[in-house]
Amino acid sequence: MRFEETLAGNYSYVYGGPVAHATIRRDPEDFQVEEELGFEPSGSGQHLLLQIRKRSTNTDYCARRLADYCQVSLRDVGYAGLKDRHAVTSQWFSIDLKGKTAPDWQLFCEENIELLHVEAHNRKLKKGALSGNRFSIILRDISGDNGAIEQRLQQIASTGVANYFGEQRFGHSNIDMARKMLNNDIVVKNRHKKGIYLSTARALLFNHVLSNRVSDRSWNQPVNGDVMILAGRRATFRADQVDEAITQRLEAGEIHITGPLCGRGEQLIQEDAKTIEEPLLAPCTFWVKGLERAGVEHGRRPLRLSVENLHWQWLESDVLNLHFRLTSGSYATSVLREIVSYQQHHESMQRSSEKNNRKNL
Repeated sequence: MRFEETLAGNYSYVYGGPVAHATIRRDPEDFQVEEELGFEPSGSGQHLLLQIRKRSTNTDYCARRLADYCQVSLRDVGYAGLKDRHAVTSQWFSIDLKGKTAPDWQLFCEENIELLHVEAHNRKLKKGALSGNRFSIILRDISGDNGAIEQRLQQIASTGVANYFGEQRFGHSNIDMARKMLNNDIVVKNRHKKGIYLSTARALLFNHVLSNRVSDRSWNQPVNGDVMILAGRRATFRADQVDEAITQRLEAGEIHITGPLCGRGEQLIQEDAKTIEEPLLAPCTFWVKGLERAGVEHGRRPLRLSVENLHWQWLESDVLNLHFRLTSGSYATSVLREIVSYQQHHESMQRSSEKNNRKNL
């Protein structure tokens, strides 16, 4: 698959493509996410750890409202990751009070934001500091063979899906902005936005490599020199020689093959894995070198995404409720794309409104 196809968001399917069509996010309650902390709150310290449930509200807005209420700088508010706006999400935030008295949370009143839990903690919540996320997603207006859908779900529960970065990572213009920034056409002074654009570039290259390894069926079939990662952890090692032990651990879900998060630093892959990866990144020199110049450190990310505790319920003949758990940093839409070709309801309504507006001109 050529890099131009990756730029257009055309990625290979593990199971040959979706087996039905559906609508997602008709209501915010149709897409529910609950963060799982990877640790227990310390119970003491100058930080507060808050669990917030929010509806149709993005992470940045919620962080700003919390900062305002506590009368602290936005930089003193931490969170582990961004969550979708068109959803109901349970998310953790930390607030560095810097010795101030904690506010009265009984007086905190914000539309679509509900405080579930608050506890003292000894440090700021950092990006990625989660063990995972639990999802409850309702697919509506399903057209397709329900039996084929269930068969696909069983395949996914058994084998997993390709661990693509989802469309949320790329936004409406992030790729274009990342290109301009790396080409020095623009100077991005905002650290948060700069981080988003750099992450977009890395995600683009990762998806390109993954899509090609899905296409040649090597995304879950290791080759000599592949870098492996322990499931649910960041520890990696190189499989210089793929043997029965490596294969068994991979099949058991204990380890995963990885792909590149491009940046500067040592490239761990060798042998056959290197002969696969290097030619795929060769047409992407602009992006690879740009990330190195930006000082981003090289990393690795699993090619395979295990879909844990997957179960489902038919609410009606054309309405399906999915429940599953994913590790931190992975995307539910990467699961959905292997099941259905979906349309997001809010996007459909926006296109319909724009079409009607053009008619009225």
